[in-house]
Amino acid sequence: MGLGRNIKRQLKVFKLALIIYLDYKAVQRVVKWTSAERRDKLWDNVHRRNAKRVLKVIMEMEGLWVKLGQYLSARADVLPEPYIECLKQLQDSLPARPLSEVYRTIEMELGKPVNYLFKKFDEIPLATASIAQVHRACAKDGVDVVVKVQHEGIKEIILQDLKSAKTVVEWVAWAEPQHNFGPVIDEWCAEVPKELDFNREADNTRTVSKNLGHQNDGIYTFPGSYQVDVLVPEVIQSTEKVIVLQYMDGVRLSDLVALDELGVDKQVLVEAITCAYAHQIYIDGFFNGDPHPGNFLVSKEPPFRPILLDFGLTKALTIAMKQAFAKMLLACAEGDYAALLSAFNEMGLRFNLDMPEEAMAVSNFFFRSSMPQRESIGDMKAWAKEREEHMRKVQKKMKQGGDGKNLHRNPVDAFPSDAVFFMRVLSLLRGLSSMLGTRVVYLDVMRPFAEATLWSENVPRSLYSENSEWVYATPLHSGIERKLRELLIDLGKQQKVLGIQVCAYKDGKVIVDLAAGVLGKYDPRPVQPDSLFPVFSVTKGVTSGLLHWLIDQGKLNLHDKVASLWHGFAVNGKEECTVAHVLNHTAGLHNVLSDVLREDPFLMCNWDDMLNQMADATPESPPGFHQVYHTLTYGWLCGGIIEKATGKKFQDLLEEAFVHPLGVEGEFYIGIPPGVESRLASLTIDVDEIRPVIPFTQTEESLESDKTELNQMGDAKSIPSRAPKSVFSGDIISVIASLPLLFNILFIRRAIIPAANGHFSARALARFYAMLSSGGIVPPAPSSSEPTLGSHSHIPSFSSKKLGQSEKRRWRKKRTKDEHISECNGTSIDLKTLQNGTIASCKKIFNCPKIHDKIMGSGEYSGFTHNGPFGLGFRRHSSKDQNGQQFIAFGHSGVGGSTGLCYPEQNFALAITLNKMSRQVTAKIVRLICSELDLPCPDDYSEVGTSGPDTGLHLKTPLS
Repeated sequence: MGLGRNIKRQLKVFKLALIIYLDYKAVQRVVKWTSAERRDKLWDNVHRRNAKRVLKVIMEMEGLWVKLGQYLSARADVLPEPYIECLKQLQDSLPARPLSEVYRTIEMELGKPVNYLFKKFDEIPLATASIAQVHRACAKDGVDVVVKVQHEGIKEIILQDLKSAKTVVEWVAWAEPQHNFGPVIDEWCAEVPKELDFNREADNTRTVSKNLGHQNDGIYTFPGSYQVDVLVPEVIQSTEKVIVLQYMDGVRLSDLVALDELGVDKQVLVEAITCAYAHQIYIDGFFNGDPHPGNFLVSKEPPFRPILLDFGLTKALTIAMKQAFAKMLLACAEGDYAALLSAFNEMGLRFNLDMPEEAMAVSNFFFRSSMPQRESIGDMKAWAKEREEHMRKVQKKMKQGGDGKNLHRNPVDAFPSDAVFFMRVLSLLRGLSSMLGTRVVYLDVMRPFAEATLWSENVPRSLYSENSEWVYATPLHSGIERKLRELLIDLGKQQKVLGIQVCAYKDGKVIVDLAAGVLGKYDPRPVQPDSLFPVFSVTKGVTSGLLHWLIDQGKLNLHDKVASLWHGFAVNGKEECTVAHVLNHTAGLHNVLSDVLREDPFLMCNWDDMLNQMADATPESPPGFHQVYHTLTYGWLCGGIIEKATGKKFQDLLEEAFVHPLGVEGEFYIGIPPGVESRLASLTIDVDEIRPVIPFTQTEESLESDKTELNQMGDAKSIPSRAPKSVFSGDIISVIASLPLLFNILFIRRAIIPAANGHFSARALARFYAMLSSGGIVPPAPSSSEPTLGSHSHIPSFSSKKLGQSEKRRWRKKRTKDEHISECNGTSIDLKTLQNGTIASCKKIFNCPKIHDKIMGSGEYSGFTHNGPFGLGFRRHSSKDQNGQQFIAFGHSGVGGSTGLCYPEQNFALAITLNKMSRQVTAKIVRLICSELDLPCPDDYSEVGTSGPDTGLHLKTPLS
């Protein structure tokens, strides 16, 4: 192509863009002063006028611009109807190339004249597209075929158009950095030229036909429910510029009248096409990247199957990328932010900002359900408003980054090339559905295929087998650990365990440190020793420990009235409430927030609001009257006391008292910081354990209803406005069923909820209880499992992001390992000294010699406790012997089965974290360990009490 012609093509594009821009700006000004009826007519006219201009220029220029027009013609969910009506002509009706050109190319490529190769060759083409022209013919053996012949000189035109398009995109990116489409055009430049090799297209066609024909030679055979019913033409012959295919008689997908005359069910048709592409993407990892309407036919005979055409532009995915795409879809379906960010990381999508809510909203937008064309325009307007809101938030976060230089920087730092065509396929499929007037819920239709690929690659074969690799490779610490490994593998085979960590200390030394399973139902990465598990009410034990630490430091006393510490608390009958009442669950404030949280459940994520609610609350019973489990209020009562008594932030105290002295940085959180999402385990529920309590169908319906509500919340807003209807309803089973859905939301996982939002590794939690079991002495730092405990930065840096002032106040920078990590009685403790394994007297977090009596509310502290399962902040575990019922241990468990406990007399500590909420797994582990160590088993974990201590707690009734 000559230089002059190239310049003319570029000028024509720029001229068209300028005319359209000025036309729309003029109408935009006029409509402000016109009636609604007149306004609609003006917009319709400007759409039709400019659609004709675009079509005219594309028809003149051909080449790459035809492909762009074909893409736009399939976006009935985005473009006004006049554009769709005009541009759909590009799907198969470009001006035909001269027959002499077609014959010349065939003879050059196949080496023989057309009349020698074919018995009959139709001179009128079936279709003329951007790259080639298709003719029907009859081979010498009588077989009906189609012959696809590449246009002469099209390769040079396409390559030059790509250069021109890349120049335009680069200019836009320079002028408007937030609109950088560089990754998209780069992927087009890499992939589109491949369409010009028809030998490649022939190979692609055979591969797709084989995959969809279920002749896959892979190691995993997918069930029949994942098969699809579509047709793909057989390849007869191919060269670089000519391909001969089997002829299939069908109706164009865009011919709505013909489809209606045949009686085609368009809903079934579109879902079949969607399933075919889900199969290609998630199961085969090899998909057609160009599903515009011109690349489909519909067979004329029942059951009117889709015929897939044109596999010139295909993408091959690695197993890792295929699984990342599957995880992304399932994370959207589940509202699982941690899994979504993990999927992005695995596919190579990088952000310059911490923007999980915006990432979830955009992902849900791509997977949103389709709707008829007229309705989809309104949907796009709503999305445009939401996009503006998200962009304002992004700009605000960029502004908080510091000097303002990055204010207009693209928040996406790296965009994977495979994702370009993945999202293009989703967009085109949605456009097809909208054009045909159907509704497709893509998360539902594509989900089975995503689940199949996620659980077909290695995970099940190791998960439910005798393969010990399911247990993370760590050095063997003891014979108990060997037996525990066997138990975990057996529980895995029974599908009772998804992901789990177990760590135990005896006499200050680690005797068990195991991690097994996977991080989530849709996150098949292995659980490691440093993985973070949400542990629900296990958090209360740590929060209680903070109060005891302040008492030990002389900042508080058990008999202190809360009102003397907390300004504004002395109202509505709370004047006599003491610190001991709070720790003993006898404050009488157990249910004061039920109505508030039922009306606005996400209020629990607002620390200041919750403290104000507690200060204004009216007790349901006088302090000390009876012991009632304070499910959520316990945490804010303790948190308020901690902050009011010290003037410091809750998390600052947590770091000062426990995180740094114990050396558990990066694995001990109440409310996670940005940057740890890749280590988060995601919750799921063992429905089999709920089934005996309520009908299974009721549980399933409740879960599906709650999932739908949460997904709807996540579609449009970064902070959900409401929780599922079963949350805080008072029905314990409904609450348990809803917890995984609620606490997988990243917004909640980042909130400071001192009664329920701890995120710990088992080895960090066990170290905390090992310190308590030894009377406050910090045990030697373990060094067996990798990565080493405490090796993570407690507050990770997020890419190039600088923390804003508010975040700096909330999250203090972690001290380095060479710095002093704590102070006891004025003496500095160096982490290196701890790692040497020596225990000096200064390395005590608690100095009270009767700390165990104080925690359990026994001995001289028995007057501070009510007759019930709780001592002062911790649950007391008892066992019956010849002397009757005796308290033998203390700790705290969570509703999901995670637990931490210690035997003070035996100097033994245990922590269990798991992500498949279970009443039985924890009990089996505790019984095994107690049996091996000859320890009395707490009644809560005995054969009789297999529900676990906190699972059985009713939310409202007194415990005694």
